[in-house]
Amino acid sequence: MRKLSSVLFAVALIVAPSVALAQTPPTAQERARIDRILRRTPLIDGHNDLPWEIRDSHDNNLDAVDLNSDTRQLTPPLHTDIARLREGRLGAQFWSVYVPAALKGTAATEATFEQIDLTRRIIARYPRAFEFANSADDIVRIHRAGRIASMFGMEGGEAINNNLALVREFRQAGVLYMTLTHGQNTDWVDSATDAPRHGGLSPFGEEVVREMNRVGMLVDLSHVSADAMRDALRVTTAPVIFSHSSAFALTPHPRNVPDDVLELVRANGGVVMVNFYPGFIDNDVRTWSANRAAEEARLKALNPGDPSAVSAGLVAWAGANARPTTPLSAVADHIEHIGRVAGRDHVGIGSDYDGVPFLPEGLDGVEDYPVLLVELARRGWSDADLAGLAGGNLLRALRQAERVAARD
Repeated sequence: MRKLSSVLFAVALIVAPSVALAQTPPTAQERARIDRILRRTPLIDGHNDLPWEIRDSHDNNLDAVDLNSDTRQLTPPLHTDIARLREGRLGAQFWSVYVPAALKGTAATEATFEQIDLTRRIIARYPRAFEFANSADDIVRIHRAGRIASMFGMEGGEAINNNLALVREFRQAGVLYMTLTHGQNTDWVDSATDAPRHGGLSPFGEEVVREMNRVGMLVDLSHVSADAMRDALRVTTAPVIFSHSSAFALTPHPRNVPDDVLELVRANGGVVMVNFYPGFIDNDVRTWSANRAAEEARLKALNPGDPSAVSAGLVAWAGANARPTTPLSAVADHIEHIGRVAGRDHVGIGSDYDGVPFLPEGLDGVEDYPVLLVELARRGWSDADLAGLAGGNLLRALRQAERVAARD
């Protein structure tokens, strides 16, 4: 999910009045419990879009985005800065090296390498906070040293340009996972949000999965169609991940994971890292978004060639149709559902911070991960369950993928 344009971002900020959604704040004892767990196990977030936000909103100018300052004061505000990462006890981050699905061929390849370069420059600019990680052992070592392990998660298989050599080159460049596609089909895999073209993976798509296994790159099935999920799970010999997806049974968005696939994930040893975006976890917000999209289409039909009229109409519509608020408990519900179907050893956190226009109440930015863990602790999750959710499950899957690559 990408942030909206400035007008649409303004629309997204118009919300319904809060109705006692905020949970009781964590007690000192609860926070101490979470701190104890996260000292031993790194909290790993599967997806943060900060590099794209810096490119898209600030033209790759790192001087315009001081992560040592409060980035909530920027225009647009960011969900991420170093002080809040520390407050949120984050131990490791997959930084998304995303480029738009509309880019094809060598343009997508070049833009992805530019995103990798930008992310490396972010890491190098703040050496006391970040350190590049290329393996599970690196993540553990960097966490123990008190820094935030920083990995590259490549979002969109368009960038390999139908060439297995580029899979190998991206892995050499430090990419630890690749999302097979984004919002559109590629020549070899169907997207969850595009008309089916291949019925899942094409034969070449199966070869991509096998090559990713061979070089130790995690197969990320967020954004792919349900049939592509099933095909990849049939082909892979290593655990897969969903870097930022939620449960289809609770919110039937095509980006989410059906229960039969969750059962396959259990058998595969993979991990579904739950997305925080309300449009994927809250049916009321999903309906609101669909109604808003219908109004936008109507306004465009009535005002061809007049985008300012469309924008003004959307703002007026949102003023009369406030977006529903989403409680933090909705994220916990998706985590619990995946934990019931796939098992608690197969669920993680993939926030989508700095890639979405709004968030659940209480999960406003990277400072708020502990509050989510407290919510689950109140639901009876053990220390071991919480450690697995935070990062232990992802570390296990990554280590197994490394073993598969070493064997091949």
